[in-house]
Amino acid sequence: MKPIRLVSGFLTVGFWTLASRILGFLREVMLLALVGPGPVMDAFVAAFRLPNMFRRFFAEGAFNAAFVPMFAKRYEADEAPSAFASEALSGLAFIVLSLTALAMIFMPALVWATAEGFAGDERFDMTVGFGRIVFPYILFMSLSALFSGVLNATGRFAIAAAAPVLLNIFVICAMGAAALLGQTVILWLVWTIPFAGIAQLALVWTAASRAGVRIRPGRPRWTPDMKHLVAVAIPAALSSGVMQINLLVGQQVASRYDAAVSWLFAADRLYQLPLGVVGIAVGIVLLPDLSRRLRNEDSDGARHAFSRAGEISLALTIPSAVALVVIPMPLVSVLFERGAQTSDDSAAIALAVAVYGLGLPAFVLQKVLQPLYFAREDTRTPFRFAVWAMVINAAVAIGLHPYIGWIAAALATTLAGWAMVWLLARGARPMGDVARFDDRFRRRIWRMCLAAGLMGAVLWGMNLLLGPMIVAPGWRYLALLILIGAGIISYFGLGQLIGAFSLRDYREALRRRG
Repeated sequence: MKPIRLVSGFLTVGFWTLASRILGFLREVMLLALVGPGPVMDAFVAAFRLPNMFRRFFAEGAFNAAFVPMFAKRYEADEAPSAFASEALSGLAFIVLSLTALAMIFMPALVWATAEGFAGDERFDMTVGFGRIVFPYILFMSLSALFSGVLNATGRFAIAAAAPVLLNIFVICAMGAAALLGQTVILWLVWTIPFAGIAQLALVWTAASRAGVRIRPGRPRWTPDMKHLVAVAIPAALSSGVMQINLLVGQQVASRYDAAVSWLFAADRLYQLPLGVVGIAVGIVLLPDLSRRLRNEDSDGARHAFSRAGEISLALTIPSAVALVVIPMPLVSVLFERGAQTSDDSAAIALAVAVYGLGLPAFVLQKVLQPLYFAREDTRTPFRFAVWAMVINAAVAIGLHPYIGWIAAALATTLAGWAMVWLLARGARPMGDVARFDDRFRRRIWRMCLAAGLMGAVLWGMNLLLGPMIVAPGWRYLALLILIGAGIISYFGLGQLIGAFSLRDYREALRRRG
């Protein structure tokens, strides 16, 4: 993959991820307005987190970390890639079907293990009921992740990146229809989720077939390829499991406080917008590219790809983090505060947004650093690092919540994120120059930080000037647009002026996006 192809692939994934995140943002706005922070939303968040947690555990985390490099090698060498993918599909389907059956039976125990604070009140039974409806979503999304991995490994990023948009479209339409018809919004929402999963699976399965990779399910078989796949995937599964434990620790802490699960969920949606557009997009494009370059012993090309991924991701992430820290309240109040959400809810969500903003660069850097290990089929080392991060997360969340309350969960996530980055960077040193950012990155990174800092000062001043407009009905939307526009213009203008990046590089990549 040529450098321009890497950048254009990142922009393709970024474009569709941005579309998905914007629609997801609209979904959360509707959820907060129509349902609002409280017992019902807490129950939905805890229930919906269950299939998402296991999806990341089995599919996006463990399975794809092992599957994508192995499939990419077979695809490049024309060593029966379709047969290998079909075997992987059959094994994954068997595992996830078994997990789904167990989860449906033992849902009360699963809810107790993930949200103990719900026990004894109405949230517990609601979460169990919602969980049994939405949990089958994991089956469709896990299989979709395999087909998306196939498409990414063959350089076809657009359809795989576009598939998640369907969930948000389905859910938005369902909630809107329920509200117009006077029906129970939350029930329409939970029943729509598994059907959206079926649509996503159909889309990527069809795209993979059209790409010439015809994958057909069959009886699971224990072949040497599957043995190797499992051997690589198990440490990645444990690593992903550790990360999910971090989320559960935060949820357990938050479940002891009324509406805190909803507050953290809303804050998570806001910082996930730049994280999804930048970090996840870079990780999706970088892993197959590094796998090919390392297979061909192209160390210089691998270092260039790694450095450009880090450069692009931080050029967009650092200003986003500054904005989340400097103006969280205008963002939250304008975007979320309507209907069932109150100003007190907005203040709580804004506090969590600022704390998550401090960790945003760390969350993105993890997506850049982890492919260095996964491309070498090394999933054990990241697992060891994830265990240390888990210990830090648990110690901070559990140790501080008696003193600072539910916000300890967000602080723990941020501190654990930075600890994970430090461990990944330190552990990559023996890999040599391929795991070190090049001189161009080093020249530009401090300029990015300077441009973002100056942008933060502009945002702070503009927020003071626009303060009355931001709280005025109707005018607040225009005020937020002016605020965001001032941030974008000041950052990219100053960044171009001081040499933090070249906008011409991005324009050229956009023209070749595909």
